[in-house]
Amino acid sequence: QVQVVESGGGLVQAGGSLRLSCAASGRASSNAAMGWFRQAPGKEREFVAAIKWSGVSTYYTDSVKGRFTISGNNARTTVYLQMNSLTPEDTAVYYCAVQTLYSNVVAIAGTYRYWGQGTQVTVST
Repeated sequence: QVQVVESGGGLVQAGGSLRLSCAASGRASSNAAMGWFRQAPGKEREFVAAIKWSGVSTYYTDSVKGRFTISGNNARTTVYLQMNSLTPEDTAVYYCAVQTLYSNVVAIAGTYRYWGQGTQVTVST
């Protein structure tokens, strides 16, 4: 079993920055990838970014490229999401997830086995 806990959300003005953290405990050291998803009110959960530990590859959805950066530690237990130049469209609950089986697909929520409870990010105008 893996426990996933996010932190770092909050309220920020447009153009500001936030750094989200995600800690995975339990058997987390064997996970294949970790990702961030977000869900805005009335919208479906969408992929934001992911990091695959094999080769340490990173992936981003187009709307955050150049603004968000995902990184992690060597123990494969912690990931960060540095979010810069935030806009009101980034307002959502951000979820961290753990992928336990190696997959070519990181943008589909169904490929992740463990999820955190989410952390709210609100960007004001």
